[in-house]
Amino acid sequence: MLRNSILKAIPLALAGVVAVAAAAEARDQIRIVGSSTVFPFSTTVAETFGKTSGFKTPVVESTGSGGGLKLFCAGVGVQHPDITNASRRIKKSEVETCAKNGVADVVEVKIGFDGIVIGNDKGAASFNVTKQQLFLALAAEVPVDGKIVKNPYNNWSDIDKSLPNQPIEVLGPPPTSGTRDAFVELAMRPGAKSFKMLADMRKADKKGFRKISDSMREDGKFIEAGENDNLIVQKLQANPNAMGIFGFSFLDQNSDKIKGASVAGVQPTFDNIAAGEYGISRSLYFYVKTAHIGVVPGIEEYVAEFTAEKAIGDEGYLTDKGLIPLPAADREKYRSAAANKTNLTM
Repeated sequence: MLRNSILKAIPLALAGVVAVAAAAEARDQIRIVGSSTVFPFSTTVAETFGKTSGFKTPVVESTGSGGGLKLFCAGVGVQHPDITNASRRIKKSEVETCAKNGVADVVEVKIGFDGIVIGNDKGAASFNVTKQQLFLALAAEVPVDGKIVKNPYNNWSDIDKSLPNQPIEVLGPPPTSGTRDAFVELAMRPGAKSFKMLADMRKADKKGFRKISDSMREDGKFIEAGENDNLIVQKLQANPNAMGIFGFSFLDQNSDKIKGASVAGVQPTFDNIAAGEYGISRSLYFYVKTAHIGVVPGIEEYVAEFTAEKAIGDEGYLTDKGLIPLPAADREKYRSAAANKTNLTM
């Protein structure tokens, strides 16, 4: 009889252990990962939300856009992030990974625009570069005399006499970064395409073209400086010869220390980016896991704070951090999509 009682008690005891474990795993704090560019905006919203909403301040981690989407798409459950920030749009392959791992319903929110800046120390030489010159400075292989060769350029002035006579040394983000993806798409590929032989290759062999346009040099002229744009800013101050690639918001917040290069004669300013005149600019996003709404408290309320006019509007508090607002109609579109939990469509 005693043996039977013990056997009957075991399942109950195990159930109790599972219940305790589940309770231990439950979260009452939103977890956000993703883009280092969106990080300052997301952090500002999180801090405002924590002070004014009655919910705990969300935890925001800077993992890079690609790294954030990998974590976000890994599955549903409190061990996975609720929201991921991205300085590029989610890729079709990432949507497929999400679906494969049970993350079937995702809300997409576009929050505004950002420029990608090529900057240097405030006291260093001023630059005015074209996308072609950026490609020639940074690509692993470039066209010379009708042939594709290993990049031979050591100084900026080797590319064009109008550029400063100083070594090419550019600190930039790693491949996991949305800033890197956007820089390649918006600067490197157009720069490569400006050469007829590469434009012809793009039509005949897109994969071959991308190998040339997207591959950064590995001879010390381009240096992967990690996901932390603030660290790049610090390194530029320590080395006046170095240039850095980072989001406009970091230029805006550090304008007393660094300056941005003109691209094709256009300065990276708030107004020029908003008007579409600055040639290297992109949209910024965050993605919400619908399955976590109602499970982790405060997600809907956080999203409402982030999409409110007081945050992302023309006079919103995020403009002080360098966010360039969307047109009013687009802000309303994404605000409505978020409120209605509209599923992402590609």
